[in-house]
Amino acid sequence: MTRLCCILLFVMLQACAQQTWHGNLSYSGRLPSNLSEVSGIVSYDGSTAWVIEDNGNKDYIYRINLEGKLIKKFKVKNAKNKDWEDLTRDQKGNLYIGDFGNNYNDRKNLTIYKLPNPEVEKGDKIEAEEIGFRYPEQKKFPPKKKGLLYDSEAFFHWKDHLYIFTKDRSRPYLGKTLIYKIPDEKGEYDAKLVGSLNLCSNQDHCSITGAAISDDGKTIALIGYGYLYTATNVDLNHLSDTQFKTTDLNYNTQIESVCFINDSTLLIADEQSKSKGRNLYRFILN
Repeated sequence: MTRLCCILLFVMLQACAQQTWHGNLSYSGRLPSNLSEVSGIVSYDGSTAWVIEDNGNKDYIYRINLEGKLIKKFKVKNAKNKDWEDLTRDQKGNLYIGDFGNNYNDRKNLTIYKLPNPEVEKGDKIEAEEIGFRYPEQKKFPPKKKGLLYDSEAFFHWKDHLYIFTKDRSRPYLGKTLIYKIPDEKGEYDAKLVGSLNLCSNQDHCSITGAAISDDGKTIALIGYGYLYTATNVDLNHLSDTQFKTTDLNYNTQIESVCFINDSTLLIADEQSKSKGRNLYRFILN
């Protein structure tokens, strides 16, 4: 009996030792191997999510469950994946793809694609309308190194507008996030600069790679590599004055995506890098 107990204890210890560490994140599931570069995520019902991949991948949106299993996919018509970086939706069910990845700050064709609600669409293709925009403050393409502020990987929708958060690539690093907004209707727009943030000065953690807003509009979540920034009771007209809570996730992978699955729970995805990533995680807000 003693020998059997020792064997069982050894097996349990081995199982515990083999569990992967995810820091302050709760592991939810593994994404398929063909979704190794998820750059945007959004959920309609809290039990499934839609995802996209970034530059170099297909012009598709994919529906997955919260364990990462692929359920459905649509080819997006009238759209080309130049650098799709984030997803968001509005209260009417429309889906928005942010094709505004701009690593070298040299793009003049920044676009957001507006799609009908994919939850109710039939077939395997879905139409897209174009919302084109430019940053009026950018005068050169690319600007000098100290002005490389016009990449973006994050946005969300609220009350007929799309709020875009830029990613700082300046050298020396400024840790600066510009906040723009544009209307959510088809057309060409000059994005309106509505504020800026300086979340921290560490370029490994401070550059924003994803954004989300809760359905009740009370909570904003911004994410970077290993750090989460949250704020409640936000006035979107005065985002520069917002006090964000910084949470060290104690887990450093290429986290690119965040969305709410309810008003207090985030769903997070990272890209695969070597042996790490390509997972879904949950994080419960305090």
